[in-house]
Amino acid sequence: MISRKHIIVGMSGGVDSAVAAWRLKQAGHHVTGVFMKNWEDDDDAEFCSSRQDLIDAAAAADVIGMDLDAVNFAKEYKERVFAHFLTEYAAGRTPNPDVLCNSEIKFRAFLDYAIARGADALATGHYAGTRETGDGTVALLRAQDDTKDQSYFLHQLTQEQLRHALFPLYDLRKKQVREIAQREGLANHAKKDSTGICFIGERPFREFLERYLPKTPGKMVTPEGNVVGAHQGLAYYTLGQRQGLGLGGSADGSGAPWFVAQKNLTNNELVVVQGHDHPLLASTRVGVDNVHWISGAAPRRSDAQLGAKLRYRMPDAACAVSEAGARALTLDFTAPQFAPTPGQYAVIYDGEVCLGGGVIA
Repeated sequence: MISRKHIIVGMSGGVDSAVAAWRLKQAGHHVTGVFMKNWEDDDDAEFCSSRQDLIDAAAAADVIGMDLDAVNFAKEYKERVFAHFLTEYAAGRTPNPDVLCNSEIKFRAFLDYAIARGADALATGHYAGTRETGDGTVALLRAQDDTKDQSYFLHQLTQEQLRHALFPLYDLRKKQVREIAQREGLANHAKKDSTGICFIGERPFREFLERYLPKTPGKMVTPEGNVVGAHQGLAYYTLGQRQGLGLGGSADGSGAPWFVAQKNLTNNELVVVQGHDHPLLASTRVGVDNVHWISGAAPRRSDAQLGAKLRYRMPDAACAVSEAGARALTLDFTAPQFAPTPGQYAVIYDGEVCLGGGVIA
């Protein structure tokens, strides 16, 4: 028989967090739902939908039979996540706010709140898992549904955070989650998954960024320096980007599509190349800074053959990991990787275990 715990569940209004709460309630725990509101600058139904999300979370809590509270971390989000987001874009990098959102808001500000409320653990609807290891540490695991696994976004969590974290959807596939929600009468069983910027939602990205960063148009050039077009501001583009460049035809008559290959901040130039297989778009060696190991220490064999993701949706790519200084690594891949993007995260795996990661340099 399990010991009954007081568990606070982060309720987003979506089906995943609702089913996570339902499973914990069915297991006999004392469960309290909490809805987080973390963005206030232009909170409207068109993009943020926080009002509707709160209504959906309340409806789910009512069906499950648990209390629902609301908490506001807008100040913490702006200081710990959004400020970094803007700084990175201004520097020509492409950040991933979802990673900081988890490590600084959901599992720091929110976890502190949960513990202060007397909770034994904080649960979310993430597709991931944890496991205690023989050496007393907690390992972060991939979800059993590879297509929904979110361990990539959780790789910055510490041992203290993981000891208080519960991921009730670890062993479920998304289809099963929706089936449970429909069977139990949860109105959000068919609700579309949220996308877009963490807590900010889906919105026209360039228009949104223009509110916070100055617009700095410049030239689009080839590696040889030939001007082929104009860009609206380096912050609006990411390495490897194909869509939205406004370049038709081709300089060499090949008809091959254009891709963003480099950003020249000094001259405010966007370097573009033709063809997915252009040499400037591929790399077998990637530097990683600000490395965080989930166990608290680097793997015993840092040069071991492991797997790494350079972006969320890509499959693991085989690589050798070697230390390159304090909190810095070099990843040497077996096969060339497409457009490693500064500011994004390289996340390292050993089979089903997420070891940690850092920022692509």
